[in-house]
Parts: sequence; structure tokens; C-alpha cells
Amino acid sequence: MSVLVTLWLSLVMIMALLVAAGVFTWVERRGLGFFQERLGPNRVGPFGFFQWIADTVKLMFKADEVPPGGDRLTFRIAPALAATPVLAGFAVVAVAPGWTLAALDVGVIFILAMLALTVYAMVLGAWASRNRYAMLGGLRAAAQMLSYEAFFGLSLMGVVMLAGSLELGAIVAAQEGLWFVALQPLGAALFAIAGIAAAHRLPFDLQESEQDLVAGFMTEYSGMSFALFFLGEYLAVLLVAALATTLFLGGWLGPWLPAPVWFGLKTGLLALAFIWIRAVLPRPRYDQLVAFAWKAALPLALVNLLATGAVVVLKGGA
Repeated sequence: MSVLVTLWLSLVMIMALLVAAGVFTWVERRGLGFFQERLGPNRVGPFGFFQWIADTVKLMFKADEVPPGGDRLTFRIAPALAATPVLAGFAVVAVAPGWTLAALDVGVIFILAMLALTVYAMVLGAWASRNRYAMLGGLRAAAQMLSYEAFFGLSLMGVVMLAGSLELGAIVAAQEGLWFVALQPLGAALFAIAGIAAAHRLPFDLQESEQDLVAGFMTEYSGMSFALFFLGEYLAVLLVAALATTLFLGGWLGPWLPAPVWFGLKTGLLALAFIWIRAVLPRPRYDQLVAFAWKAALPLALVNLLATGAVVVLKGGA
């Protein structure tokens, strides 16, 4: 693939992801309205579909000022760090056989690294804001990242051992006969929990919880800077859903329909699950959140890893 073709495909992918993230905000608002017995957006366009476009235009022209005493350069850089790494993570996602920008041999590790980088946006944005609520949100984000990244990678290492590869296309091909969710139910459950935390979604959004931190690390942000933080969050939801589809739900595998359609359907259903979880689950206390990661999730991830390794070794020996 030539450089020009790669650049063109990258541009198309970025534009498609930006539109998908915008549409997903509308889907979430309508879905939350349904769960909470209210209407949600219903004025701008049919069923309020153009509301996300109106909001984007509004944010483009809204004032975006650096707070007094804030670090101007860092304050401006932080929002870009929230969205750019997640966009880069989509480069290794395999939508169908041969449909990927970069089929890296370490694709799984690359996506985990890109998701982990988003916490720097929160910490730097909080520090640059010079605001006590923002700083508390940044500290929570850093502690949550350390807690949940500890077992995020371990939760999917069972899949990597069964597939014998870190390349996403190879992992999908290894599920030709049976999806890994059937072989790794514990790993899938732990991955789902850690994935929600990695996307900074409720109930794991204590770094921006409005009931005690106003808006956490985003307290001083407005306009397009605020929009970039939200864009990074919604893109992270889609990336985690795409990764879960690839690792546990057979990726593009399925009967009758074309491979990209199967991949899109599975990813879309998992993204809708994020909305459902936000609608029905309350936030835990922060100490409960961290304690669960270290005292329950991490030991379970290690048990799952050891059990899977034992099975793989015994089968190899046989």
C-alpha cells in the first residue's frame, strides 16, 4: 500500500469515526431518555437526529478561555491528547479480512497503549486548570488508570495464548469454530469491567462525577476543548467495543451477511450496552472502585491466566 493511499484511507477513517462518534452521542441521549422515561432530543431534525450537528456547531463558536493562573500551552494540548491516541488505535482494528490500515504483530498491545495514553490528557488538563476540583479529578484518573490497567491486559492474555498471536486478524481467524467468549467467560467479564474503566464511563467516571467534583478535570474547559474531551470518551467506547468484538465475539465471523456488516453489528450492540450500563448502575464510592480492582479483579485475572496457561501447556504436551 503506497503512502498516498494510506494517507487517503486514514483521512476517510478519521472522518467516518468522527461522524460515528457524533451519531453515538445522539443515540445515547435518546436511549437515556427512553430508560429515564423522557423524550431526549426531539426538535432538531427527525427524532432530533441533527441535534449532534447543532451541538458541534455551537461548540465551535463558543468561548474557550484559559482560566486565570492556568498553564496556557498545557491547557490547550491536553484535549488533543484525549482524542488523538484513540483515533490512532483504530488503525490496527481488523474490520474484515485485509480491511485494516496496519496489521501490526503487536496490535493488541498497541491498542492498550493508546487507551492508556488518554489518562495523560486528564492529568495534564487538571494540572493546567489550576482548579482544586479539576486537580482532584486528575488524581482520581491517575489512580484509576493504575488500578484497572493492572488487570486490563491480563484479562485478555488468555485469548492471546489460545490464539497464539497478538495480531487482531489472527485472533479472529482462531475463532473460526468457536468464539473465545465461550472459552474465556471470566476473561470476557473482567475485560468488560476494565474496558468501561478505560473508556472512563459510568459507573467508573469518578474523575468527573458532578455530584462532588462539579465536572472534575473538565471543570474549566468549554467550547471545542470541552468537545475534544467528550470526543475522546465516545471514541474510546467504540474502540473498546471493537476490541471486545475482535477478542471475544469472533470479529467479522458470521453467516450470510458480509464480514464488515457482522463486525459493525457486534460492535454497535456492545456500544449500546455502554448506554444501558450508564442508565441502570450507580457510581460506587472511590475507595470501593479501587479496592475492587486490587482485591477482586486482579486476583481473578491472574487465576484465569494461570488456568488458561495450564490448559494450553497440557494440550501442547498431548
